[in-house]
Amino acid sequence: MSEGELRVGLGVDAHALEEGVPLVLGGVRVESARGLAGHSDGDVIAHALIDAILGAAGMGDIGSLFPSDGGTPPGVSSLVLLEDAYSRVRAAGWELVNADCVFIGQEPRLAPIRDEMRAALASALDVDRERITVRATTTDGLGFTGRGDGLAAQSIALIRRA
Repeated sequence: MSEGELRVGLGVDAHALEEGVPLVLGGVRVESARGLAGHSDGDVIAHALIDAILGAAGMGDIGSLFPSDGGTPPGVSSLVLLEDAYSRVRAAGWELVNADCVFIGQEPRLAPIRDEMRAALASALDVDRERITVRATTTDGLGFTGRGDGLAAQSIALIRRA
């Protein structure tokens, strides 16, 4: 492996929406009657980013590091998981070049909180927020995200040898 080696990883996550659960996206709590079901806070954006970074480093996925079988505290913040996963990637000799996160859902609209999400994700990774982008798309009413049954996200991360 050369010093200038680059690697890319892709992460995808989806969770069902559930009544009475807080909605957290990109590390930011969003006002909503429904949140994402999951063992952690269900933050699909952070989960996709974790998988992208781990995948790029060849270090498995979120489920292998943070299983929902009791080893990971219920309701844990996905930012804590992101910080932990990235510290392992850093310890293996990699650093994040940049990451692009895409939220998939009809609602909520992310424009008002996009900068706050970028800042929260960058803070968990201890990188400049200019290295993180957060975008959103709808499916124009198609599929589980279009019907409002759940939300999804995809992320791609570029890492390099530190």
